[in-house]
Amino acid sequence: MEETVTVQNPLPVAFGDPFILKASDGKFYLYGTGGVADGFKAYSSEDLKEWKDEGVIYQGATDDSWTVDCFWAPEVYERNGKYYLWFSANWKHNPTHEEENFRIGVAVSDSPVGPFKEMDDKPLFDPGYPVIDANLYFDDDNGKVYLYYSRCCYKHPVESEIADWARAKGWYEDIEESWIYGVEITPDFRQIIGEPVLLLRPPVKMDDVQAEWESRSVTSHEVNRRWTEGSYLIKEGDTYYMLYSANFFGGANYAVGYATSKNPLGPFVKAANNPVLEKNVEKGGKVTGTGHNMVLDIDGELYCVYHARTTDTGHDRVVFMDRMEITKEGILKVDGPTVEPFQVTLK
Repeated sequence: MEETVTVQNPLPVAFGDPFILKASDGKFYLYGTGGVADGFKAYSSEDLKEWKDEGVIYQGATDDSWTVDCFWAPEVYERNGKYYLWFSANWKHNPTHEEENFRIGVAVSDSPVGPFKEMDDKPLFDPGYPVIDANLYFDDDNGKVYLYYSRCCYKHPVESEIADWARAKGWYEDIEESWIYGVEITPDFRQIIGEPVLLLRPPVKMDDVQAEWESRSVTSHEVNRRWTEGSYLIKEGDTYYMLYSANFFGGANYAVGYATSKNPLGPFVKAANNPVLEKNVEKGGKVTGTGHNMVLDIDGELYCVYHARTTDTGHDRVVFMDRMEITKEGILKVDGPTVEPFQVTLK
């Protein structure tokens, strides 16, 4: 039965890094960062308008867990009757006492609302640097599974013309960067295959067309870091589209761009029409901090799901959902950010 529902932005959920699963039971399940200490909670909905609080679905920082704190960016995938929760957290194995010791792990459940139990007593892998923002892509063409993640800015100073510029102004001695990597993983989600491949990083040159929007956190004198994080991969035709977020996740300049490739492990080329989602306060709007998105496909209609802040919600991150399209010319566009009601057709 077809039903048209009116949805209001923002959704009534205070989450960062939102992820919506359309499960085989016909319901939508919303996961995100926040709402519970040392773990994750979920909301369920039948219509994307009314959301039920399902409570805590995963509890970390226990004696038998590899985790400590900072539970971020959950994504849940339904595979062969099981539900797999991917997330990042600080690893308790920290012999050098790093301030940021994030790794990626997996927990499994028979239900989309848990309880989720960790598959192993350790992270999926240890690349030797902190990593966050796990995203999976299941390639129907070759049957392979790919993991995408972000190397954190922590202790990762990178030389660039932006760094030279900030140093010359006397603002920062170094500019740290986060980079997005991809790697094939085994279908049982227990180990990586081969070495991770660098896919996206901030621009090196000032005259790069991406440099202005990806460097706003530095050029506004906000912080000495440039982020490339929150990746999400989709495919349209024979082209892979990787969406990603740049700038300080806690600031107004957080924004979304995308890059394309003919291969799931690149090389990726950033799009000329970036950013495709950014704050609108300079244009008379009320939304800032738009980022860390995923793509929800509802019967062929695409929606960009992301977090942002408004002049009404203050510092709290809330969930938004706006229409997205890929034109016949291959250009990805997001119709947002919006705070007006919009209609979604459910079948």
